[in-house]
Amino acid sequence: MGTGAGRAGSALAAVLARPGPHPAPGAASSRRRTCREPLSCTTPSAAARSPCQVREARARPRRDGAGPVRTELHGHRSPGALCPSLPARYFDTKTTEPISFFLTGLEELLAWQPNSNDEFNVSAVPLAKRQPPLHSRRPRTLVCHDMQGGYLEDRFIQGSATRNPYVFYHWRYIDIFVYFSHHTVTIPPVVWTNAAHRNSVPVLGTFITEWTDGEKLCEAFLAGDEEAFIAVAEQLARIAQHFRFDGWLVNIENKLSAAAVGNLPLFLRELTARVHSAVPGGLVIWYDSVLKDGTLRWQNELNDQNRIFFDACDGLFTNYNWKEEQLERTQRLAGSRLNDVYVGVDVFARGDVIGGGFDTDKSLRMIRQYGLSTAIFAPGWVYEHLGKENFLQNENRFWGSLAEYLPTHSICTLPLTTSFCLGMGTSTFLDGKDEESGPWYNLSAQDIQPLYPEQQGMLSASCCLQDAWCGGSSLQLQGTIPPGEERVAVRLFSLQMPAPPKLFLTLLYKMEGPQPDDFTVALEVTTWDSGNCFEGNPTSLPEPNGRYHPRFLPAPPPGLARLLTACHRGSHGWTSRCYELELQDCSLRDISLIVSRQQPSPQATSFTCLLGEVRVLDTASVAASPPQVHSVAASQLWWQEGPEPGQLSLSLTLRWSFPPGRARWFRVLSQGARCRLGQTAPQVLGLAQGCLFRAVGLLVPQPAPGQSCRLELLVEPVLQDELPVDPERWGRLVLVYSAPGGGPGSDGH
Repeated sequence: MGTGAGRAGSALAAVLARPGPHPAPGAASSRRRTCREPLSCTTPSAAARSPCQVREARARPRRDGAGPVRTELHGHRSPGALCPSLPARYFDTKTTEPISFFLTGLEELLAWQPNSNDEFNVSAVPLAKRQPPLHSRRPRTLVCHDMQGGYLEDRFIQGSATRNPYVFYHWRYIDIFVYFSHHTVTIPPVVWTNAAHRNSVPVLGTFITEWTDGEKLCEAFLAGDEEAFIAVAEQLARIAQHFRFDGWLVNIENKLSAAAVGNLPLFLRELTARVHSAVPGGLVIWYDSVLKDGTLRWQNELNDQNRIFFDACDGLFTNYNWKEEQLERTQRLAGSRLNDVYVGVDVFARGDVIGGGFDTDKSLRMIRQYGLSTAIFAPGWVYEHLGKENFLQNENRFWGSLAEYLPTHSICTLPLTTSFCLGMGTSTFLDGKDEESGPWYNLSAQDIQPLYPEQQGMLSASCCLQDAWCGGSSLQLQGTIPPGEERVAVRLFSLQMPAPPKLFLTLLYKMEGPQPDDFTVALEVTTWDSGNCFEGNPTSLPEPNGRYHPRFLPAPPPGLARLLTACHRGSHGWTSRCYELELQDCSLRDISLIVSRQQPSPQATSFTCLLGEVRVLDTASVAASPPQVHSVAASQLWWQEGPEPGQLSLSLTLRWSFPPGRARWFRVLSQGARCRLGQTAPQVLGLAQGCLFRAVGLLVPQPAPGQSCRLELLVEPVLQDELPVDPERWGRLVLVYSAPGGGPGSDGH
């Protein structure tokens, strides 16, 4: 896994002697190709040749009337099929799908530099703000992902057709997420960073050395001069900054020489300082392994043997075989940094541990008694040990059993928009309709997740894959209204932010069961204590911790025409409701769903409600016109023979421009390819988190000799508030391609 000391040492010396960053062996140039540049290719065998090639792509903007700018790309004859030399590190060798990657050994780490091929791996979702902030003085919860070596189906950046995948969605209950593998430099797959950031959770990668190879690697960069470990620290900080994740778990699980262990605290301080400088809110956490004399011996606590490393970084992740007296000693020694000690809990319960499995709550109960933070290792036990088929039910049971010991964090920015999608499904739904049946998995498409309230025998919240408004799942609420009670409240979101003068809220729901009309469903907003807080109509002051039932609006205010569309979207059995609420000098606290029965009853009444979408918007912020998607360009085109006669298969990379922070994501659609006049309905190709997307395996008609065909691609921005964007503001690109004809230099249009 690592490299020999001699090879690594010489490579390190060579890198340090160079004046600037250098590409890894075989890495592509960092200069970005544009549509104006020729795409080089090698000539394949005759069997692999395509009758239709594009060797040079020339961008020619054109405006048709008042519509958006289009770009036509004209094909030119080439001696062989176009086959972009896409590096295997960044793209799947069979399909050219973009993939996430890791680095192995010191040479790869030191040779890494940013280049245009790794743009797909850069997180496009900034870390959402939260309350209380991460560094507040309260116990924290770290989750360390450890799933069968990592980089499984989650390595496919644009998703895969995976049935019953592993997902994590209890983000409100955790504070830090670590992606762990046994590769030297574990760069978190960007799908995890996107999902975590959307839910206010920072993500750490892992820097690990192990066994004999790890010992040699550590000798190479720790046993010599400071330039060596400074170079490693600089690279790790640059990698976190470039890919926009939030820091590192450092795990040195091999013995160290006296020289190496002497430099280890200096390396940790250097890395921590550089991460803090490069990444806002960045973290470096040390795993309990090596002692200050270089011995590898897990302590299961903070003590004088490992404190030197704790003092050099942001926290300690202890080993798992602790006993209560070790928690007590750790508490005393940590002092004011009590919350920076993450006591390890192995859910697989390997070794002499307390708890594990569905008894993990026993571990957490004891840890919290001493005010310590916790690191829950390998919660994928639920998936790996109990099986895939009932994973979602078992996952809710597992995290529900821990909820008492997991302080939650609150949302503190608007808009709040969610369709409750988990980033997977057995179908893809749009506006309540099953658009495409079949399994899919893409954690980047995971929505903001709610609290998952559980009241034994009275209420449960779970994920429903069989029906949804948008994406792959809805939130299913099953509960009972007790005898004599009129309603039940389900707390969905904890908020902590000043209320804008006017809120606009939307709700999409579906009541299930034999008598759905026996119930009414509404949203409830609660505020924090404030003597100055009152509703817009000041004739009735609210009670402390006031509960507000927003006014139901059949249609929003006439001046906000864009909101009008959002209020009449119910279809396929879904009911749409819009609400307006005016508050003055208030702070938002909770968003709850109220389920009421129409008639009082001495009997308990059961209900099942599916939530398809909830939106909480600042009315003032949605009045502005959305910006235009522009500068759509194509590169890295790859033509192949199609599966049927008369078909071609095309893969290409699209890039475009859009103001940062305005889009939640982008839908990329194909208007279809045609060789004659006509129009086809748009087909969704996928979701893009940033301003690039790789379309793979588009089947298009093969043109006859002398004939031209057109493929039109569309980029629809989905705004943070999810209000519709006029198609005139979408991005468009028209690709014109033709069969080779005439002599070698002839043009095809």
